[in-house]
Amino acid sequence: MSPAPLDLLGVARRVGLDAAANVARLRPSGRVEVEDTKTSSTDAVTAIDRASEEFIRSRLLAERPDDTIIGEEGDDHVGTSPVSWLVDPIDGTVNFIYGIPAYAVSIAAEVDGDAVAGYVINVASGESWGAALGEGAWLWATGIEGQRLVATPPPAGGLEQALIATGYNYVAEVRARQASAVAKMLPQVRDIRRFGSAALDLCALASGRVDAYVEQGLQPWDLAAGALIAREVGLEVAGYDASGAFGEPSHRLVMAAHPALSEEFFSLVDACGF
Repeated sequence: MSPAPLDLLGVARRVGLDAAANVARLRPSGRVEVEDTKTSSTDAVTAIDRASEEFIRSRLLAERPDDTIIGEEGDDHVGTSPVSWLVDPIDGTVNFIYGIPAYAVSIAAEVDGDAVAGYVINVASGESWGAALGEGAWLWATGIEGQRLVATPPPAGGLEQALIATGYNYVAEVRARQASAVAKMLPQVRDIRRFGSAALDLCALASGRVDAYVEQGLQPWDLAAGALIAREVGLEVAGYDASGAFGEPSHRLVMAAHPALSEEFFSLVDACGF
């Protein structure tokens, strides 16, 4: 029998809190040295990214030794249970390098490929979010202990009054196409925000700090926890399927909004050429 989503959220939260404290302890003052790059010369990896992933892997295996663990920095562990953990040890690495206080540990549990628990913690602020499938989503912050979140309705003025969060790929030619799409969108909305962490973008949407979100090029570990949190709040999260029609979120496209705004926003995303 698969574990209850709330139990898996408990594991994710315990491990995530300790992992965030570990990242904060390891981070030196000033800028952090770049150890390596991935998809391009601007897609940075630090030694602390790798140390954080190893820390999270060891903690998850200590609690649930039979589970699979898939992390951004590799060296996956293949287990025998139906539970898989998707781990982003530092989401927002460029922010982390420069000391911009928006970088997160993101941990999600999937059962047979479906996300059932997710936890995201902003290492710099200590603010965190969690969700369990069918149970809802919560916010923890200074003076706030497990506040249940509900979807914030969009502005009365609709899309033209909506604040949109987005992000950009590290591959130059892909980024250029994304910038062109954002330029087409900008005159039709209130404004655009780019925070630098997909997990925190989705949590900001779940908290009502932005009205919609769109991004391309996300990996499963970027998306799994934040998307579940957004959905458990009551938001629509979608992408394109293989035929180009709206479907599940994926590397090709992730977009999210309140149901009262989603049809209009998703149509705009399509029209702008994302």
